[in-house]
Amino acid sequence: MVASKNQPLGYRLLGYILFAVSFCYRFIVALRNILYNKSIIKAVKVPAAVISIGNITTGGTGKTPLVAWLCNYFTAKNIETAVLTRGYKAKGSVFADEPAMLAKASPKAKVIVNPDRIAGAQKAISQHNAKLLIMDDGFQHRKLARDVDIVAIDATEPFGYEKLLPAGLLREPLDSLKRADAVVITRSNQNSTEKISEIKERLSKINPDIVFASAVHKPMGIKLIKDKQMPLNELAGRKIYAFCGIGNPDSFFQTLSQMAFNIVGTKVYNDHHKYTESDIAAIYEDAKYKQAQFILTTHKDWIKTALLSIDKFEIPFAALMIELEFIDGQEKIISLIDKTIEKYVSRTF
Repeated sequence: MVASKNQPLGYRLLGYILFAVSFCYRFIVALRNILYNKSIIKAVKVPAAVISIGNITTGGTGKTPLVAWLCNYFTAKNIETAVLTRGYKAKGSVFADEPAMLAKASPKAKVIVNPDRIAGAQKAISQHNAKLLIMDDGFQHRKLARDVDIVAIDATEPFGYEKLLPAGLLREPLDSLKRADAVVITRSNQNSTEKISEIKERLSKINPDIVFASAVHKPMGIKLIKDKQMPLNELAGRKIYAFCGIGNPDSFFQTLSQMAFNIVGTKVYNDHHKYTESDIAAIYEDAKYKQAQFILTTHKDWIKTALLSIDKFEIPFAALMIELEFIDGQEKIISLIDKTIEKYVSRTF
């Protein structure tokens, strides 16, 4: 607890301030949700199926791999699909973080970057004839009406320390999951079966009708500069230095640990960190000091660091490529979306 009696006075005062801000934040969130729930503020409906992929906590819960999986599944069925993303920290026409990942991971889907989700939806429909709109990070963005609300919950930290921002990681009270149609528990292989059951039991008490699915982030290979690929087994026994700037860095390092990689050093940056040449130089010098043979990061961080590291260093910079893989519940998620798409596409699924 931030305001523990055993902590110095300064820390306790900070804890009290955080809880006070958290209380104000809770009031604002609750008021906004009431206004939408009572239709005092009306969500805008567009002539396409809208599927929201979001979360209840800050940090990396695996939304982006889930969005990419759904895009690839439905574009393979020849459904005109578009992703609506706000483009966090994007400048001009340059994609950053999730938008760039989605563009690469889902080449057949149109990625529409616009903080105004309604304008993005209208563009996807009018210019690209999209029938299925997948709204990335959409659970709290209620202005655009959605047909299905899917929430990704990280099995390693499902409930955000039980506190709202900034005292904890919750973006909304857990009761907000009453409006969710489905939950996908991501990284389910990084927690015990008993803990996964406890998560489901607690969520079922909040929303008895919620649909569950479980998924893992499956490592697929290593990506090097200039689109070179390397199988995972070629890193066996190599000394690896790992870094990342994501919401849940422990999940990345735990994945590397499960693969039995020889990690000689790590470095963590804030989520959505904007890397500089000095950052990359510092990473390289630390990795060199620790005699690393490879410098490994996430695909998200790779997009922002590849050009800064290309052909500059003796130790290769590389990305761990992962894909979402459903363990159970896939058919339930697909069924929810299929029923919605049928309203807009004359097709038998």
